[in-house]
Formats: sequence, structure tokens, C-alpha cells
Amino acid sequence: MKVNRRIYICSPLVDKLSIIYNVPLLDAHNRTIRDLRISLTDRCNFRCFYCLPNGEPPLARKDTILTFEEIAYISEIFVSLGIQKIRLTGGEPLLRKDVPVMVAQLARLKPRLTDLALTTNGFDFTRKAGSLKDAGLDRVTLSLDSLKADRFHEITGVDALDKVLTAIESAKSFGFDPVKINAVIVRGCNDDEIVDFARFARENDVKMRFIEFMPLDSGHDWQRSSVVSGNEIYEAIHSQFPLKLKNSSRESETAWKYEFSDGGKGEIGIIAPVTEMFCGACSRIRLTADGQIRTCLFSTNEHNLRDFVRSGASREEIVEFIQGVVIKKEPRHHINDPKFVQPARTMSFIGG
Repeated sequence: MKVNRRIYICSPLVDKLSIIYNVPLLDAHNRTIRDLRISLTDRCNFRCFYCLPNGEPPLARKDTILTFEEIAYISEIFVSLGIQKIRLTGGEPLLRKDVPVMVAQLARLKPRLTDLALTTNGFDFTRKAGSLKDAGLDRVTLSLDSLKADRFHEITGVDALDKVLTAIESAKSFGFDPVKINAVIVRGCNDDEIVDFARFARENDVKMRFIEFMPLDSGHDWQRSSVVSGNEIYEAIHSQFPLKLKNSSRESETAWKYEFSDGGKGEIGIIAPVTEMFCGACSRIRLTADGQIRTCLFSTNEHNLRDFVRSGASREEIVEFIQGVVIKKEPRHHINDPKFVQPARTMSFIGG
């Protein structure tokens, strides 16, 4: 039987089935899965050394990546199962054509879907910011690994710092709230800019997120000695701009969040998956551009939802497939284990 891909999210049948299956997604460790990361493409126009320095060709070709209709259909099922937040990622998601169209389809899932976000390198964001906002995008996170033009070029392989800074201003002017900025901190590369990033957060009233360097690079050059710990990042900022903890518990959040003790604008977040793993409360699951479910960034297994959907599986069967995958979610990652094996796919192919 051939699957009908022309699916209308608001149909009475879908609404009825949503009620039937509106139960939380639980894994075997009693964690509720509420966050879905969807990669729209595995292509990227940057060549960041901690992700895709080798410029590997995309694994997901046009005939294998999920269509927008498939993504909308799968997302509606996930939301009916309790997913509350969807983040669109890549690769660089804005390399895919007509992303606002995809956003508009997903925005129909509100108010059951409470948060619809996008992570981007910012290269083409300014041109599309208005249409993304009009389509229903709530939040945006932009990557910014250096405030120095020459170093930014060295890290990303692209001379585009001005474009990213303009994108941050565009996100603020179009009313995206909050605007988050991600910086991957690597020893000997940009760790001397930690305080500068904190100052940038204060001056621009944005939420600055500092992320430990993780072993997800295509060059497989990750070394533990290159990791700047979350505690080091905190101490560097706190020594110049005293910080006050905002969240006494991370719960299912990835970041410890801090505000400036002097009442300054902006926020600091520290994400430390290597030195302070937060797996015990993980609420996330990922869908790659070619339709593979990944239960962890560092999974060595993928679950082929795309082919299952395209085989003509019924909605009930798809629900059972998703539930069966979620129950297998790993209790934790194994970065700190002596026998850790880096995933075959790197961050650009997984979706952050």
C-alpha cells in the first residue's frame, strides 16, 4: 500500500486520534520525552572545526530526506504523544528552501506545541527573519564562536562575522524572545574570549550559552585536553562579572542559568555535557534529515522512521514504532568511559 503524504493536520480524524494517543512518551528510565529536535538538512555552508571541518558530502540526498509533509505528519504524531517543544536544526536549516512554509505547518500544532525554535549559523537569517516570525517561529538560537573577525573566519571557514552580528540584531528587532547565542569553547582557540562573550551578553541583552567541546567532529580530532570545563567558564566570568544562579535545578534543561549580580542585562548559560552530564533528566529525542530517530547525540544506533512511514504504516503502527524506540533511550552517554566510541555521524548530520 502506498502512503498518502497529503496529510491535513487539523482533520477530525487526526484530532480524534490525538486524544487517543495523548499520553506522555516515557523511556525505560521513567524520563518523559518532551523535546523533539528535527534536522531539516545535513548540509552546511560553514566548516567549523568542531563539527564539519572536512566538508563531507551530505549523506541525505533529495530522494531520501523527509518532505515537509512527512515532517508535519510525524511532528503531529509526536505532539499527540506529549512533545511540547520542537527545534529545527541542521546542518544549517536555512539552506533548505521554504523553511517558513515548514514553520507555518508546525505552528498549526499550537497550543499543544508550546515552543517552536530554530538554531542557525545566522548567515542568511536576516533576509528570512520576518517571514519566519510571521510563520509562527517563537525563538531563535544563533552560533557565534568568536567576536574577532579573523578568528571567526579561522573557526568557521567563512568570513561572516558581520552577517552573524547583523542576524542577532535582526532577531531582536523582529521580536524573537529570547534570543540565544551559542559559543563552543575550545582551549587554545577561543577560551580567551569568555569574558568578552559575557560582556557581549550584557551590552546586547541576549542569553549567552557556553558549550563544552564535544566529540562530534568529522575530523575526529577531539581531545579531552581541549575541553574547557563548565566550572572554568563560570570562574572566568564570575571573576569579572559576579554571577547569581537563576535555576536551583536544571530539571530537563541543559544549561545552568545565571544572571548578573549587579542587575546587568543578559543571561549566562553553561552547558557542560562532558564534565557535568545531565543525562538523568534528558527529555530530548532527535529526528535526522533522512528520517532516522536518534535517542541520544552519542547513540551508535539509529531507527529508520522514514522507511516505516513510507511503507504505508498506519498511524497506530507509527505510534507503536515511536514508543518502541523511545523505550530504548540510553540511560546516559559514555563520553567519559575508556571505551567510548564516537558516533559515525557527526553533529551536522545528527542535528543539535
